[in-house]
Amino acid sequence: LTLKASASQVNVLIHALGILLVAPAILGEGEKVLSLSLGAGNTGKPFDLETTQRVAQFKFIQWKGGSETIRQNSLFKDFYLLSEHNTPKAKELFVIGTEYPLKFFQCGRALKSVLSRDNKLWADFQHRYDQRFLVVSDYYSFRKNGVLIRDLLDFLPSLGQICPPEDDGESP
Repeated sequence: LTLKASASQVNVLIHALGILLVAPAILGEGEKVLSLSLGAGNTGKPFDLETTQRVAQFKFIQWKGGSETIRQNSLFKDFYLLSEHNTPKAKELFVIGTEYPLKFFQCGRALKSVLSRDNKLWADFQHRYDQRFLVVSDYYSFRKNGVLIRDLLDFLPSLGQICPPEDDGESP
């Protein structure tokens, strides 16, 4: 049990370290950090990073392209919360590689399935949109211009050495 409790903190450590490493590369001149949440998950702050110019969420996940429903659910939640946040600041979602996250956002997976494990979020979504959007791609098409999905590898290329692309079996 002690090992399990300790191991669960690895994700928090990776998340915190990742944000601390990338922050200097993404911050613009004169941009000031207002709020920083270094723990993965629920820390009581709405976003991982809030500055004078942006709000941002970070996903330090190596996508594999298979059935990744838990990752997809978490990614959609972050996209939704950023999309619906009322602010004039830039809204950014940072991921490791954009290929699989963008494929997910353009897919026909039912929103009810994506939000099924978060009753509060599903209720909020239903309250705002009722049956207007039934699948992920419908909502993403509606909100995609409001949230910039950015590749962390553009800012920290060394992550590509740590997290190389998965072998798809087609390379020589």
